[in-house]
Amino acid sequence: MKRFIAFLTATIMVAAAAWDCNAQSNVEGNAQGNAEGNAQGNSQPKKVSVLGDSYSTFAGHNPEGYAPFYPNDRNDVTEVEQTWWSLYIKAMGYELEQNNSWGGTTICGTGYGRMDSSASSFNARVDMLGDPDIIFIFGGTNDAWAGSPIGEYKWEGWTKEDCKSFRPAYACLLDSLKKKYPDAEIYSILNSELREEINESSREVCKHYGVQLIELYDIEKQNGHPSIKGMQSICNQLLDAIK
Repeated sequence: MKRFIAFLTATIMVAAAAWDCNAQSNVEGNAQGNAEGNAQGNSQPKKVSVLGDSYSTFAGHNPEGYAPFYPNDRNDVTEVEQTWWSLYIKAMGYELEQNNSWGGTTICGTGYGRMDSSASSFNARVDMLGDPDIIFIFGGTNDAWAGSPIGEYKWEGWTKEDCKSFRPAYACLLDSLKKKYPDAEIYSILNSELREEINESSREVCKHYGVQLIELYDIEKQNGHPSIKGMQSICNQLLDAIK
């Protein structure tokens, strides 16, 4: 009987340890499973498009004429494989459709120095994402840093003047994306350490359109941009947030 109890106790301890290990590796396991499933031909890999600013750029991987930040001698990200989007796509076994990211751009049509940036705004690039299954919007950072006007919430009938302010421009952006790409999964990524007006506005607009907002935290940066460690952290937070 003592031997049986000892055996039973040991079995329970092993099972508990295995459960704990599985819980800790849940994100990595799910990502590996998706990647392996796609690699084995169980399904066509999903196509990912990115609509972003400098955080999502890399020379040679964005449209010609767009200003990339990466690679940069003031940041340790030197290979495209180190970017958050490349890491995520590899982890999930997906493929890149389009990366329409442009350094220094704003969601709204007011950029640095209060200049009219409508032509490079996120809304101006809605039609340039190809045929994606998944769309990542990663913006708002320059709107915050440039002190772009916040404006009032408006859910339809936007004018160019309306879209020079963040709230109506963001609403117009999500409305346009959902209509242009009705079958795509749309996710919006919010940078850490932005002013609260931008954070709260992003939450409200995403909630209105039923778009999941992924709010980043503890992102290591160099020269204001994610480092290698920061890029990996973004990828990990996406893997954890998107089920």
